[in-house]
Amino acid sequence: MNILDKIVEKKKEEIKNLKSKFSISSFQDMEFYEKDKLSFIDNLNHSENLSLICEIKKASPSRGIIREDFNHLKIADIYFKNKADAVSILTDKDFFQGDINYLREIAEVKQTPLLRKDFIIDEIQLYQSKANGADFILLIGEILSKSQIADFTTLANEIGLEVLLEIHSADQLDKIGFDKNKLIGINNRNLNDFSVSLNTTTGLKKLIPEDVFVVSESGISKKEDVSFLRNSGMNALLVGESIMKESDISSKIKELKKWCGNEG
Repeated sequence: MNILDKIVEKKKEEIKNLKSKFSISSFQDMEFYEKDKLSFIDNLNHSENLSLICEIKKASPSRGIIREDFNHLKIADIYFKNKADAVSILTDKDFFQGDINYLREIAEVKQTPLLRKDFIIDEIQLYQSKANGADFILLIGEILSKSQIADFTTLANEIGLEVLLEIHSADQLDKIGFDKNKLIGINNRNLNDFSVSLNTTTGLKKLIPEDVFVVSESGISKKEDVSFLRNSGMNALLVGESIMKESDISSKIKELKKWCGNEG
């Protein structure tokens, strides 16, 4: 059983607990549920540069604690002030030391689209995401069936969420309806041995329709990484660990934003 399988098994227990405490209608009654989303896809449509999704991530199964000095609101404020194009928030507790409350509290002051990054395997998590202020959600192709991807994408759009559908290999492409899934994330990390290769993104990009936006995720830290991905036709980057490790987060984002621009 690899780490992804372990996470999914734990997530099933978490969802049972969630359903014992909340109903869909209880989420629909919450403050953020009726609020309009901030569209990340609209941002991409109007951007000539690589867009930058900055991630709030305290820990990971492969790295352990990434940032000891962790305050989600302070980090979010730095991201907003430095004009991150979107902010990704890890909400998984058991493996990433995240919290759904991080999303809700940041949503109170958000200035840019918020991505809820978790392991979504049940529709109630979509309602929970919307109710806690998410603008778009992560769906992981490797843990979902073709019908689940289609159904969750349709439901997300109906309740006012966009979807970032993440894949790790060409094996997942047959599951995707590119007429609905217009935002694809490519994770450069091998989930079996945690090795990272940006060639994963460039290889899969060639197999994705040209009218689909592509986000490269994981293993991005240097100017050479950004230049390589820009030249490969990416639309956006999702960067977490290399920002979280920096003592001066603001300077790192400024650097990344410069590299993502035409002058980079």
